[in-house]
Amino acid sequence: MPFDGIYITRYITPHAMELTVIEDIVRTSGFLTLGSRLRRIGERLQADTQQFIDEAGLGIQAGQYPFLAAIDRGGPLTIGELAQSVGITQPGATRTVGQLVELDLVAIEPSASDQRRKLVSLTPRGQQLIDLSRAEIWPRIAAAVTDLCGSLDGPILDQLSAIEDGLAAAPLIRRAPATETN
Repeated sequence: MPFDGIYITRYITPHAMELTVIEDIVRTSGFLTLGSRLRRIGERLQADTQQFIDEAGLGIQAGQYPFLAAIDRGGPLTIGELAQSVGITQPGATRTVGQLVELDLVAIEPSASDQRRKLVSLTPRGQQLIDLSRAEIWPRIAAAVTDLCGSLDGPILDQLSAIEDGLAAAPLIRRAPATETN
């Protein structure tokens, strides 16, 4: 049975403490707090994904990966197309693209067919990062998430509990250890 609480250590005095269990209200409220629960799981998965990125020394944020992947798959895209592809607002996409330009991973250039349209494309450095990610990072992340979620079956709330319990037991980085490169 999953544990539906959070352990809190309270210090009564400098030398005495007590362990208290506080209800995990987001988890125990069922469908009422489903959005909050999904956001919490998403944030945890993204934080765990960041560990893979940091371990590889890539210097980007997990939330920037979908932008690079969208450009890699779709070719040069406008900011609006990127926002739509990633599923965020255009101002959010503009901020992220600006960060990627500063990292020299993407470039913004006028479209050859319509000078009013600005296209975002991968720089050579961005393509190198994509190539490395496709070969080494993304397969590990996919394997870790498959390890976490692959056996899930049944009602969504039970599945979310299994995902949360699985992440508490072993973060993604421990589910797909680094492979040795020769």
